[in-house]
Amino acid sequence: MRIKDQNKFRDMKYMVNKFGALFGLVILSAVFAILSPSFMKLDNIMNIARQLSINALLSIGMLLPILTAGIDLSVGSILAFSIVITGVVTVMWGMPPILGIFVCLLVGALAGLLNGLLLTKLKLPHPFISTLGTMNVFRGLALIITGASPIFGFSYLINFAGQADVGFIPFSFILVLFVCLLFHIFLTRTATGRYIYAIGGNKEAARLSGIPVDRVLVIVYTISGLMAALGGLVLIGRTNAASPIAGLTYELDAIAAVIIGGASFFGGVGTVWGTLIGAMIIAVLRNGLNLLGTSTDVQTVVIGVVIILAVFVDVLRRRSKNK
Repeated sequence: MRIKDQNKFRDMKYMVNKFGALFGLVILSAVFAILSPSFMKLDNIMNIARQLSINALLSIGMLLPILTAGIDLSVGSILAFSIVITGVVTVMWGMPPILGIFVCLLVGALAGLLNGLLLTKLKLPHPFISTLGTMNVFRGLALIITGASPIFGFSYLINFAGQADVGFIPFSFILVLFVCLLFHIFLTRTATGRYIYAIGGNKEAARLSGIPVDRVLVIVYTISGLMAALGGLVLIGRTNAASPIAGLTYELDAIAAVIIGGASFFGGVGTVWGTLIGAMIIAVLRNGLNLLGTSTDVQTVVIGVVIILAVFVDVLRRRSKNK
């Protein structure tokens, strides 16, 4: 009887770990559907899909550093820096829009590459330090380049990712699903993906087993920067502007989505689909509170409480695993 009880407990624990975020999303949606008749309307659901896209793209990029027991605090600033450069190239210099898109993604990737090189070549103890520094550097450069003024007047091609719909579904959400699929394949079907999990599990053991840790970390932070730039392209489409103050605190929402989605700050644990659900939870929470007339200040408090609870659950999970 005791063995059966233990097996049931293990099964329940497995279900909570694997589907806890999804259960939370379903319960949260049901609560808002009861409290607000407008919540389940198609227009509102598509609005949620549109709102979560930017955070989802940044969160998917953020997942990789967190899987290696790291973090990237600079993604919001990289987003702003990338779209500002895009504005300079296309609006001020009059270059073709397709070149502007390429430049935006390239700038984001190069900014992420710098983060990776600072971490690995300077042998800094934690990426918190290097990305905290570059967060200020990239934000400052964006402000200097624009004179602290936004750039307006982008072409439809650049705005496409943030403005277009495929039927009644926002193109940005379709882009998120496509990116999630690519990252899922990358993390589960490639050697580099397996190396990322191994580094998060035990960095020194990974190094001793022959995994090129520094090279993988550089790849991780380069991809994180690239995803921040991709999120920036969606933001341009939604606002038709490139502002040097865009992306402020976006890194916090991205980190929250990753942790709420079941990833661990200790590294080695997390999935792309869990991260997407985490981004959905944040979007649903903000949307539902808006429909209920809750102030932005209260929303910030609620999001903060949710993050604390998610981290606490992660700590409990870690302690249970160690036992």
